[in-house]
Amino acid sequence: MSGATNQLISVSPPELRFQFELDKQSYCDLKVTNSTEHSVAFKVKTTSPKKYFVRPNTGIIQPWDSCFIRVTLQAQKEYPPDMQCKDKFLLQSTIVNNDIDELSPDTFNKEGGRTVEESKLRVVYISPHSSPGHSEDFKQSSDFTSNQALQRIKDERDAAVRQTQQLLQELEIMKRRRNRNDPGFSLKFAIVVGVIGLMVGFLLKLLSSPSVE
Repeated sequence: MSGATNQLISVSPPELRFQFELDKQSYCDLKVTNSTEHSVAFKVKTTSPKKYFVRPNTGIIQPWDSCFIRVTLQAQKEYPPDMQCKDKFLLQSTIVNNDIDELSPDTFNKEGGRTVEESKLRVVYISPHSSPGHSEDFKQSSDFTSNQALQRIKDERDAAVRQTQQLLQELEIMKRRRNRNDPGFSLKFAIVVGVIGLMVGFLLKLLSSPSVE
């Protein structure tokens, strides 16, 4: 989404982002574009007028033209809780005559039957020490590494299970040979039993690893 949009104007960016530092001003520029063949008047309102300086806060945009609005956050003495801001901005717009130079007090008064459209913009505070996207990239990298490790453990566990099953099958075959008095059974049987013991121990170690499900 490139910006907040209504029938008369489009606004970009769709939210006001301020780099927040104590005792320092910060500003954000909005581009307001008239998307019609009419002259459009605009007015900016905010829920916290003492915190922000808006210039221009009213004006007229000619057909298919645009203008910039600079919103300045006044220097603050303390950080907001969790760097979250509940302030909101409202950008009103309405069609006016092409030859008008000044806006009358009732330009944005809806009671007279005038159509007034509104675009709502939220405020976002950004820490000067934050790196956008870094935390998310680090998280994705960590998740990828963890998934690789878990997949490797799962593969080793599955391989150990398969080998153990094969050895158990060989043991069963050797038991049958013993019943036939195979003279080479005793040595082979001892070797297979020893290997099975090692494999079972290794398998139990893998099974004690964190679950990959």
